[in-house]
Amino acid sequence: MSAFTDRPGSALLVIDVQVGVVAGAPRRDEVVARIRELVDRARADDVPVVWVQHSDAGLPEGSDGWAYVPELEIRDGEPVVHKRYGDSFEATDLEEVLARAGVGRIVVVGAQSDMCIRSTIHGAFTRGYDVTLVTDAHTTEDLTAWGAPAPEDVIAHTNLYWGNQRAPGRSAEAVPAVEVVLGR
Repeated sequence: MSAFTDRPGSALLVIDVQVGVVAGAPRRDEVVARIRELVDRARADDVPVVWVQHSDAGLPEGSDGWAYVPELEIRDGEPVVHKRYGDSFEATDLEEVLARAGVGRIVVVGAQSDMCIRSTIHGAFTRGYDVTLVTDAHTTEDLTAWGAPAPEDVIAHTNLYWGNQRAPGRSAEAVPAVEVVLGR
């Protein structure tokens, strides 16, 4: 149903599950384990796994914090998209990676819910992709000291409003990992 009628495939998009990004995230181990399960399911179903890796002044490329968490293994041949902005499409080759793989729908997991996850799901949707947010496979850090709601509230709100997004010719859904259909 995406705007890409010639791209019937799906991809699992793993966003910023990096040591320095998820170090203090609530339910870190549970979320990472669930992402690992989804990665294993995608690979078993021949669904592309696309990894997104953020860098900026506080998370310099090549640093220990920049590395993906050790529980998740990026396999040879799986694309890694390097980004410097919240939206994983902005100034990256993500669009080309998805087009080459025939992908019109992305299944999104990772961190941080209120930043890179939110930016990317909106960026994908406005670009014409169908977007599934996995409700129990994303997390964020505690930014209450800066006036943000508690992390669990941020996650719950992101899930709530994404499940209610609508636009012509595209679908948005927010579902738990057990309900995710990776292939089409």
